[in-house]
Amino acid sequence: MPRVSEAHLAARREQILDAATRCFLRNGFHQTSMQDVIKEAGLSVGAFYRYFNSKAELIHAIAEEKVGSILGTLEQLLAQDPPPALPEAFAELIGQVDRNLGGGGPVRIAVQVWGEAAYDPAFAELVGGIYGRIRASATALVTRQRDAGLLDPGADPGAVAAVVMGLVQGYVIQHVLAGSVDNATYLNGIRSLIGGYGARDAHEAD
Repeated sequence: MPRVSEAHLAARREQILDAATRCFLRNGFHQTSMQDVIKEAGLSVGAFYRYFNSKAELIHAIAEEKVGSILGTLEQLLAQDPPPALPEAFAELIGQVDRNLGGGGPVRIAVQVWGEAAYDPAFAELVGGIYGRIRASATALVTRQRDAGLLDPGADPGAVAAVVMGLVQGYVIQHVLAGSVDNATYLNGIRSLIGGYGARDAHEAD
């Protein structure tokens, strides 16, 4: 028998993850069975279980794959010289969230995973690992902003990064669960909170 190519295996895995994403968004995590995902993917049971053995594995794979978009945005911000001021960084991060909030957007699944993490140790470990990586990148970005004079010299980068990520997560929750906030309104609120640290030229003029 001819050997299955890596490209074929990757495409089939992506096919399954796309099917699982549609099912979880449509019916929720608990209301979706493995049979639902198998049917959505259009695969045989044997072919499906070659890739995933449980819904938890599917969620883990979806989260690992999609978190790259936020990490990629942070890496792009880190690569800028000089670094962007906080309002610019927030605009990029919130914009990335918006791009992943569409009808099939994986960010909506994140809210389900956060709920599971409250009482399921496996999900708590998954969420903790993912956001640990995101927070590390955010801390590196805040450190560069502080060193460039865009933040108070005494600012704790880890503490500021925790608040940055909290505001991003807050946008997700308000948008998905309440639908009561939009990009422009949220960013205007952030600029008001940041105050004197909201613009690069405020520091350059000192």
